[in-house]
Amino acid sequence: MTDNSPRYSPSELAAQLKTGLLSFPVTHFHPDLSFNEAAYREHLSWLSQYDVAGLFAAGGTGEGFSLTTAEIDTVIRAAVSEVNGRVPVIAPATGGTATAIAGAQAAEAAGADGILLLPPYLTEAGQGGLIEHVSAVCQSTSLGVTVYSRANAILNDVSVAQLAERNPNLVCLKDGVGNIEMMTRTYARVGERLTYIGGLPTAETFALPLLQLGYSTYSSAIFNFVPEFALGFYADVVAQDRTSVYQKLNEFVLPYLDIRDRTKGYAVSIVKAGVNAIGRSAGPVRPPLQDLTDDELAQLTELIGKVK
Repeated sequence: MTDNSPRYSPSELAAQLKTGLLSFPVTHFHPDLSFNEAAYREHLSWLSQYDVAGLFAAGGTGEGFSLTTAEIDTVIRAAVSEVNGRVPVIAPATGGTATAIAGAQAAEAAGADGILLLPPYLTEAGQGGLIEHVSAVCQSTSLGVTVYSRANAILNDVSVAQLAERNPNLVCLKDGVGNIEMMTRTYARVGERLTYIGGLPTAETFALPLLQLGYSTYSSAIFNFVPEFALGFYADVVAQDRTSVYQKLNEFVLPYLDIRDRTKGYAVSIVKAGVNAIGRSAGPVRPPLQDLTDDELAQLTELIGKVK
């Protein structure tokens, strides 16, 4: 392997990601909303002490949709440098096909270990168009690609099967819809060809039932601020310890959802608030998201105190 070759082949990346919980770190901002690289690096250094299978930088939880192309490149390079090989770093590609291709190629040049292909924004598309879009991005990079089925890029089972056949480096499907029938159809049709990642907001809520559908791991946003709890929860899911899972749901996750569900966009805002609540300042969220109110932050801080 040459010096500029990826550390993981697509198949190696797929095998790695299914071995544990997945980290989706927030992106730290100064009060003026500029990127706070020092605080971001400190956060990644702390999270990297824990045993996770992959780190997805500048994703949805990381407000990647609010970052410029140059900022995404800076964030990915900071993550690659700070993590320093301890865990694979997955970078985003998003927008229209040409933009997503440019993002995937920039991520590979920045030293990322894989690509998370996020939905294009605004424009709806049929299954045929989505197949061509995903295929074009896959063919533009040698990295393993995770496609996120969500929003205006929801893939059905037939499309996923065609994409898997056409693109050897498409290695993971992240589901952000939760359609049980479609998930069952997809796994029945595609099987172990792909690694399946739970990608619904606060994925812990769905982790136990989705395990039965072949989804061996999920994206944990709460890992940002209660890493021990998040890892313990994941261990209980893998062990299928229903008693412990539901105890933890009642203890923390469901009350957390009660705060999260008060305002659209809080699925991201509450994660950054959680980091701020434990004294590891992540700064504000960028508009059009909005921060939690002072009362909501106080409630979240009290809730976190019960599980730390």
